[in-house]
Amino acid sequence: MYLKAADDQEHIESATYEGEGCTISMAASSMLLEDIHRGELTMDEVLEMDYHEMIDQLGRQVVASRPKCATLGLGTLKAAIRKYQKDRRLERAGVTRPDEEDFVFGEHAAEAAKG
Repeated sequence: MYLKAADDQEHIESATYEGEGCTISMAASSMLLEDIHRGELTMDEVLEMDYHEMIDQLGRQVVASRPKCATLGLGTLKAAIRKYQKDRRLERAGVTRPDEEDFVFGEHAAEAAKG
């Protein structure tokens, strides 16, 4: 998951994902990113999203036997946002951390997403 915060640090300017999965997990991730790209969600709103709502959007009947697949994208995006927010708090406190390759934020996120 690649995440780029907007200038206000509250909204998500861009988010992309790279991966393979079943139809349900890919569809759920795509739906979530469409909402983000329309500018409809702030980081805090994503963190408040309920996994059951995601299942309802996809159709409870369709994903009844695969709820983890339906919520994988949301869980991954939430983890990326929490990491981004934690890193910003540490940065404001003057704490430096060695570079981690698991997540790419900021101006380099778009380059990393292109591979």
